[in-house]
Amino acid sequence: MTVLGHPGSWSCRWLPLLLLLLLGTGRDPGVEGVTHYKAGDPVILYVNKVGPYHNPQETYHYYQLPVCCPEKIRHKSLSLGEVLDGDRMAESLYEIRFRENVEKRILCHMQLTSAQVEQLRQAIEELYYFEFVVDDLPIRGFVGYMEESGFLPHSHKIGLWTHLDFHLEFHGDRIIFANVSVRDVKPHSLDGLRPDEFLGLTHTYSVRWSETSVERRSDRRRGDDGGFFPRTLEIHWLSIINSMVLVFLLVGFVAVILMRVLRNDLARYNLDEETTSGGSGDDFDQGDNGWKIIHTDVFRFPPYRGLLCAVLGVGAQFLALGTGIIVMALLGMFNVHRHGAINSAAILLYALTCCISGYVSSHFYRQIGGERWVWNIILTTSLFSVPFFLTWSVVNSVHWANGSTQALPATTILLLLTVWLLVGFPLTVIGGIFGKNNASPFDAPCRTKNIAREIPPQPWYKSSLVHMTVGGFLPFSAISVELYYIFATVWGREQYTLYGILFFVFAILLSVGACISIALTYFQLSGEDYRWWWRSVLSVGSTGLFIFFYSVFYYARRSNMSGVVQTVEFFGYSLLTGYVFFLMLGTISFFSSLKFIRYIYVNLKMD
Repeated sequence: MTVLGHPGSWSCRWLPLLLLLLLGTGRDPGVEGVTHYKAGDPVILYVNKVGPYHNPQETYHYYQLPVCCPEKIRHKSLSLGEVLDGDRMAESLYEIRFRENVEKRILCHMQLTSAQVEQLRQAIEELYYFEFVVDDLPIRGFVGYMEESGFLPHSHKIGLWTHLDFHLEFHGDRIIFANVSVRDVKPHSLDGLRPDEFLGLTHTYSVRWSETSVERRSDRRRGDDGGFFPRTLEIHWLSIINSMVLVFLLVGFVAVILMRVLRNDLARYNLDEETTSGGSGDDFDQGDNGWKIIHTDVFRFPPYRGLLCAVLGVGAQFLALGTGIIVMALLGMFNVHRHGAINSAAILLYALTCCISGYVSSHFYRQIGGERWVWNIILTTSLFSVPFFLTWSVVNSVHWANGSTQALPATTILLLLTVWLLVGFPLTVIGGIFGKNNASPFDAPCRTKNIAREIPPQPWYKSSLVHMTVGGFLPFSAISVELYYIFATVWGREQYTLYGILFFVFAILLSVGACISIALTYFQLSGEDYRWWWRSVLSVGSTGLFIFFYSVFYYARRSNMSGVVQTVEFFGYSLLTGYVFFLMLGTISFFSSLKFIRYIYVNLKMD
């Protein structure tokens, strides 16, 4: 395994290529174009995809609709980011030349059957939009027009846009802006067609060029699509400030109360130890707070220690991954306007941070006396990759069965699998080797007895279910306001730009999780229950369950998504999102509790 780190090895030679492949992907309309034109040069317009406006992840190739199509379809080679974004660009029949205006040129004549007309009617009723691409600039518009008016009598009219006006702006020899309009066009009615009747259509288009003084695309655009999709969310400062004040009050309240109670406990226990120094060490603490008398059991290693270490390792990896993505967004290191670019960056970061999961898992596993090191590494590398692969397989199969462009081609699947096999898995093993070799004995301030102490009956409010409810709801309440805007970006048409606020909210989430974990662990130990290892993970990790419940609420009440394709993808990846938050917050919760327990028992005087 050490050969991978050699300067002439595979990782050092090919990792930069993977970095360029995965990060340098996706179209960014704000980046300066590299194509220079002369007057009269052909400008290729690519047709890309169509799909329901309210289902962002449900897209189909444009030529799947009965539209003007060349006899031989020529596809454009795409980057990984464009493939992940569902792009499938192909050359169109539109003839556009640089700086040459066109007035109502015929694109094609068509004879549509009743089945094809019904396909178009259904697409228009579902608010299908199309996306074209010219010189890496996406231009979007609706396929047709729908009008509903009145209750009695009720009218339902469907029309198809058969003429498109293209508006392109240029500066010098570069295209700065592109847009499409149907403002002065009347739609062709698709109503009243008999089943045995054919519909004759003539598609036309116009091209209008205008010169602009703007030199850069980023200065001209009102959005990467000329305003078809909303560009940014409204700034929600009042909600953010309200959430932050509540969180600060909560954390301060828990910290002050807990520190005061803990100080009294330490003073009382140490005083009792001094007054009974000549007697037995088991004859103290008959009060309510009995965490001292379980000092011989509190560091007893838990069952399923291999699984616990794997959870901590993968959770630490996602903590690093989430922080890295937010920092990269703050620094503008990848294209935040294209989901494909974000996905490709996340894939590479996940592969590179696999060494963290291997190191943390193997290091702690060896500390608590684990001996099946190889099994621990396999479990660590499978803890997220297997659920992700199963979920993705179901989602991708549904896309493939419905002909969606979101279904990944076989070559892309092999590429991503290669990245994981040649980067992610080896780095997990290497991190595991370093973690195992650098592990020191477990730092326990108290000796553990061979025979476990009997745990007294616990009241209902100290049960695991109550702790999970409290420990999950409080961190969720700290991010509930911001969660809506994140969902509106990921599953809607908005674009999130407040990355500084997002970083701050992420830090607050981790802080609240740590404080709540410490408080719940103290309440559990005060009841002489020393089974805190898994409880600390589950208590705050249950925030992931609340996030999934919120996703169900968002789908039903806050979005207009529908259909099998969108529904399967939404709930499949929402489950994975909740699972990732469980791993992250469970890891923070566990290490916070471990640090707290070591602190109180180090400061406790014992024989």
